[in-house]
Amino acid sequence: MKSKKYKKSYRHELKYFINQGDYMLLSNALRRTMDADENADGYGEYHIRSLYFDDPFNTAFAEKFSGVDHRFKVRIRIYGLSDSVIKLERKEKDNGFISKQSIKLSRNECDMLIAGDYEFLLNRPEPFAHEMFREFATNLLKPCVIVDYVREAYTFPVEDVRITFDKDIRTAFRSTDIFNKHLPTYPALSGFDMVLEVKYNRFLPVHIRSLIQIASPIRSAASKYVYCRRYEL
Repeated sequence: MKSKKYKKSYRHELKYFINQGDYMLLSNALRRTMDADENADGYGEYHIRSLYFDDPFNTAFAEKFSGVDHRFKVRIRIYGLSDSVIKLERKEKDNGFISKQSIKLSRNECDMLIAGDYEFLLNRPEPFAHEMFREFATNLLKPCVIVDYVREAYTFPVEDVRITFDKDIRTAFRSTDIFNKHLPTYPALSGFDMVLEVKYNRFLPVHIRSLIQIASPIRSAASKYVYCRRYEL
């Protein structure tokens, strides 16, 4: 029986390096014009940890580092170092547009995937799970790097705008122990304080674009994955 196909939704994504001064200026302005992420804590933040996968040839890293127009990254993502919400995600980049598909995993499924056992994906009902089985089986994907950071996020309903500040970006050296709350990590960025990401559908509202321009961030590919992975190779 053929799996049902699912429709991909592509969005714009802009990335910047930003320093502490511009962050203070921009975040204060965003608080007055946008809504804080509903998942944030009392400080307006939440912790994200991702475990990325790559093939034996490090294709995902090489393509991102080289700026290949059409590429994929596969990861497991958790929040607050908890196993209450675990997502298997694939992020696709295509000529400046992004698309992300995901399914939720149980803790047992997550542990199996990290250990290299992905057969369970065939028993899941989601078409994306079956596609991910083919991805793991064909490309022999293995966990390669942990990426840690604290996110401050704002949303705006028009064109589904989402602006995030990713702070204290850290990585763990050659570890896949994603749920370890005491995992030693170390800073991944040097010379910059954080990464600013701006995502939207068709267009970015004028007042939001003006706010970003006032802050004068430095436009960049700004891949947290690459900055953390470079220590692993």
